[in-house]
Amino acid sequence: MQFHKYHALGNDYLVIDAKHHPDQFTGPEIVRICHRNFGIGSDGILWGPLPARDGAPFSVRIFNPDGSEAQKSGNGLRIFCRYLFDQGLVQHTPFKVHTQGGVVEATVHNQGHNITVDMGCVSFDSARIPLAGAAREAIRESLAVGGETLTITAASIGNPHCVIERPATSNADVHRLGPLVESHAMFPERTNVQFLTVRDRANIAIEIWERGAGYTLASGSSSSAAAAVAHRLGLVDRNVTVHMPGGTLAIKIGENYAITMTGPVTKVADGVLAAEAFSEWRTSQ
Repeated sequence: MQFHKYHALGNDYLVIDAKHHPDQFTGPEIVRICHRNFGIGSDGILWGPLPARDGAPFSVRIFNPDGSEAQKSGNGLRIFCRYLFDQGLVQHTPFKVHTQGGVVEATVHNQGHNITVDMGCVSFDSARIPLAGAAREAIRESLAVGGETLTITAASIGNPHCVIERPATSNADVHRLGPLVESHAMFPERTNVQFLTVRDRANIAIEIWERGAGYTLASGSSSSAAAAVAHRLGLVDRNVTVHMPGGTLAIKIGENYAITMTGPVTKVADGVLAAEAFSEWRTSQ
């Protein structure tokens, strides 16, 4: 099976073209492919391009390394758009891509090394996130986990996010609290988690625990949600640089919290996954 590996600020994905692999993957297959010891190793799979949908000429399905499906991924989308450019399917003019979390518009710059994606509008509506409990906007609510009471704001940009305000965050904090928040009963579909530190009106730092993937060096949708939350709280202006362990993304916040994200993509490899990797796994089951 052919694959194409890219990373966006250390967040690595495999693009598996639907023309070479037309059948949808099973959950165990996804886990095997993404495994960093027994498979190729990645933070997820981008399966596409799939047929046009909802006015977008391209469609993509995004799978997490635990076998679940993600509605949207900012880094994954930039990678997928770079793949479309590398295959000669798009040029430097804007084009649309359908995801399970909605249609986005993208523009390729600098021969694919930088991509801008209009991620859509961030919503704070509990029904859209979704959140358990009464209909509301969960702004600076308290959430008790791991022996701590966290101050959180919940949001959606086509996928759920929980932004936790912290003066500083250690890697140990993320690994300890991230999975507890991800699977908290407040979030019936689980959630992506961002630990937010505001540096100044134009810069924020986040550490990320990603739903279905765990600790992540960078995330486009997390950057979008965290920047929107910081703006909603009056802590930053409309142009924000998001600092993550893997690097930085530029976020612009428009009317109704419409998010434009710009950041890099790097190609890593083209390759073929040997059938033996699956036959070994199937024998062991």
